[in-house]
This record gives sequence, C-alpha cells and structure tokens, in this order.
Amino acid sequence: MKSSVSEQSFLYESEDEENPVNVMHKDKDDGNDSDSSDASTENQRRSKPNSYTTAWPQSYRQSMDMLGSVPSPKIGMLGTSSLTGWGNSFLSSSLTRRHTSETLASATKPLLPTVADEKKDEQPPPHQQRLSSHSLILPFTSRRASAIKKDDKLSTVPHEFPTARRSSFGQALLNGGNVLCGVGILSTPFAAKEGGWLGLSILLLFAVLCYYTGLLLRDCMESRPELDTYPDIGQAAFGTTGRIIISIVLYLELYAAGIEQIILESDNLSSLFPNAHLNVGGYELNAHLLFALMTALAVLPTVWLRDLTILSYISAGGVIASILVVLCLFWIGLVDDVGFQGKETTTLLNPATLPIAVGLYGFCYSGHAVFPNIYSSMAKPSQFPAVLLTCFIVCTLMYAGVALMGYAMFGESTMSQFTLNLPKNLVASKIAVWTTVVNPFTKYALTVTPIAMSLEELIPSNHPQFLIFSILIRTALVISTLLVGLSVPFFGLVMSLIGSLLTMFISLILPCACFLSILKGKVTRLQGIVCGIIIVIGLIAAAFGTYSSVLKIAQNLSS
Repeated sequence: MKSSVSEQSFLYESEDEENPVNVMHKDKDDGNDSDSSDASTENQRRSKPNSYTTAWPQSYRQSMDMLGSVPSPKIGMLGTSSLTGWGNSFLSSSLTRRHTSETLASATKPLLPTVADEKKDEQPPPHQQRLSSHSLILPFTSRRASAIKKDDKLSTVPHEFPTARRSSFGQALLNGGNVLCGVGILSTPFAAKEGGWLGLSILLLFAVLCYYTGLLLRDCMESRPELDTYPDIGQAAFGTTGRIIISIVLYLELYAAGIEQIILESDNLSSLFPNAHLNVGGYELNAHLLFALMTALAVLPTVWLRDLTILSYISAGGVIASILVVLCLFWIGLVDDVGFQGKETTTLLNPATLPIAVGLYGFCYSGHAVFPNIYSSMAKPSQFPAVLLTCFIVCTLMYAGVALMGYAMFGESTMSQFTLNLPKNLVASKIAVWTTVVNPFTKYALTVTPIAMSLEELIPSNHPQFLIFSILIRTALVISTLLVGLSVPFFGLVMSLIGSLLTMFISLILPCACFLSILKGKVTRLQGIVCGIIIVIGLIAAAFGTYSSVLKIAQNLSS
C-alpha cells in the first residue's frame, strides 16, 4: 500500500520535528565523525515512510522490543500506563479502542501533569517542546507517534510502539545479552554429555557463524533504510511470501520457547517438592502434572495484560539470573567441593548422540529475531558490530564454562538441566533452582504475547466480539503450550528439536539467503562462497538434528 503525497510530506515534517537526536546535533556539534555518520544514517532511515508496516505482522516490532529490550531506567517510566492500576492493564481497557488516535496519544501521557500540561495556553520555543516531550517518552514509544496523532489513517496499525533510536552502547549490550543468555545455558552440560568433549567445538563454530550472520542482517538493513525488523528483511528479499514464512518460523520458535518454560517449571518445582500431589475427582495429579498446571494458571493473568512494560523491566534481570545460576554451579563445584568425575565417566566423542548436541548448541544462539530491533534502536548504529561481538564472546564463555564444569561434575549422569543434578542440601543449589524457577514467570507473557498480537491482527478491529476473541486467543495459547509440554515433557530433547528445526533456519540459513537476495549485485565472490557454506552447514545440521531429536522423543514416549 502506497502513501499519498500529503501523507508522505506529513511524515517527513513530523518525524523531523519530533526527533530529539536531530535537535541535539543542531544545537551542539562535537566534530565526531562517527557521530555524524550515525546521525546521517538516522536521518536517512527516518526520512522515508516505512512501506513495510502495512503488512502482517504489523505488531512484530513492538512485541520484539518488549521481549528483547532492557528499557532505560528513567523517571519517565512513571508515565507508563502500566502503573495506572491493574484494572487498566488488562485487555478490556484497550482492545476495544486499539485503532483510535486518542488511545495512542494517551499511551504516552504521564500520570503526573507536566509543566507543559499546566500551561497549555503558553507556547514555549519549539526546541523546548521537543526536549520536554522526549524526557517523557515511553520505553516503547513509536518513532512515528506524532504522525499517528495527526493522521487517523496511520493509526490503523495496532499495537505499534517501536523503540525510539536512543539506546546507548551499554543498553544495547544488555539487550543483546538478555536475548542470547537464556535457558539454553542450563542444558550445555547435557549437550557436552551427548556430544562428548570434542562436541564443544560445535559451540564455538556456531558462535562464529551466528555472529557473522548477525552482521549480514545489519548489512541488509543498511542497504534499505526502511527495514526495521526481520520480517521486513524477509519481505525485501522474497516479497510478501518471504515475510509470511519468516514470521511464521519466528513465531513457532517463540511458541516452542513457551512450551520449554512450562516444562522447565514443572521439572524444577517437582525436584523441590517431589512428594507434592493432589487428588481431583479420584484422579491423582503427581508433582510434574500438578506444577505444570499451577504454572499455567499463574502465568495466564500476565498473558491478559495489555501493557507488559513492568514485566519487561523485571525480565531484564534474566542476564543477572543467568550469571547467578552460573556462579552457583561454580561455587558448588569448587568451594563446596562436590568433586569432578573421572575420565571413566566422561566421553571424548559420542557420534551416536552428537546430532542432539548440535541442536542444543544451536539453540544457544537463537537471538537473531531481535538483532534487527537492537540495531535499529541504537543511537550509534556503527557500534552494533562491537555490541554483537561483545555479547557473543561473553555468552560463549559462559556457555562453554558451564558445559565444562557441569559435565566434569556429573559425567554421564548429567540431566537435561544441570539444576536437577545439584545436591539438594546446599544453599547454593537452592539459590540456583529458585532463580531458575522465578525467571520464567516474567518471561512467559513476553514470549507468548507476540504470537497473540499477530493473531489479533487477523480479527477486524470493529468486530463486536473482538475483546472476547482476544482473551480466547491468549488463553488458548497458554492451554496449548501446557498440553504440548505435558505430552512431550523432555526439556533437553525439545530444546534440541527447536535448535535444529527452527534456530538453524533463523540464525544461519535465512540471514544468508536474505543477504544474497537483497545485495545480489554487490555481493563479492568470497561473501557468496561463505554464505553458501553456512547455508549447507545449516541444512545438514537441521536435517540430522531434527531427525535425531524426533527419533529420541518417539523412543522416550513409547518406553
């Protein structure tokens, strides 16, 4: 859909007026070449209306920002609608008005009146207005918020509050770490057991390849300034079909991550309370089933929330939680002197189950869905390679360290999550397990909400039963992840299946394919060869890993 001339002109004017970065560059020139280059990139990206925002899924940008971003801890957060009361946080107060300009405008209005609100009749200088409004911006405020306020036609994009381009190097680093350093770290010792010590080389290989493909996504976005998200890149490379296919694969990965969180909670809580059970109508619920049901009931109200800003702040502690769990493992192994297994209980290479390890190691680097969002939100995009490199180095060291320590401690008895192997009587073990238990409660809603928002786009906005359908969609997602998690309660094998079937495409195959398609006239011979090799590696890993995971799951279900 093409914008009219008047709409395009309006977008140019409004975005330039509301851009505090431009104001600061005009007021103060520090002579820094990299800053000027970043500002030029910023202006170029903002100077063109984004023709990709009218295609499904329109809500991808905002939902991925919520999932992977660490918001700025500023006073302006008090203006978010998440603090206006729990009653206003649920679907009933927003979904019936999701397409009105008043709703979008009120979303950025703070609770406490500002000086500008008290003096509406006074007209301060324009630059003061811009700086004042910027100080009250939401963590997920749209870069086109002013356009939405002034033009009702542009307010038909539901939920769109993308992150403004204002993330510092440190914030981008936390965002990247929050995406990469997830629950995959719990299964790296299990991956070391499945693949053997030499299998750890696969982890290092994937780290190098995924870092390179992350840069390829950056190159795709730089070639066309209107690209903001991974689906945008897919559309630029392969048209609408490419956008839909990539979006479905990304949402399937999120859905599978929701299933993993249900299994994770059930496994760890049942290890803490193995004797827990409940009799319902003559049917006895064991610990695994009971805690899976309790987890689903606990996260269901959070999935109904319309504003997940508070959860995004809490879930940002995922990096801290991962570091804490790692420290607990090292403390137990080195200080509490649990001891290490001898050579007779560890394997140098295990070819039979190596494909399982391939999927587990691949899952560790499944952050590409959010990398374009991190890049497009940075105040200095030229720092993105340094941010990405730092994140990969730190996370790879953590993954490798946990794999070495966990497998050396527990040997062939290593379970799918090393927290299940920790001695129950140690304080460090209890800290690690409870940290693992608490973290998914804040992550689940952020993981499932992007899927719900994309499905809600398929419902006409003026449908009289829109609210009911929205609640049913979100409830159905929770129930379905619960049922799948109970049907296939194998944390490590499900993770391996996700890493093989989905992550290989998202992190290795599709970035190379999109890069070759978008920049086909500028790709060097060396780049083409490297991309071809990565695609082949991804396809082989996906085929063998998926086959082995499915076969192992089928064997466990039949036994």
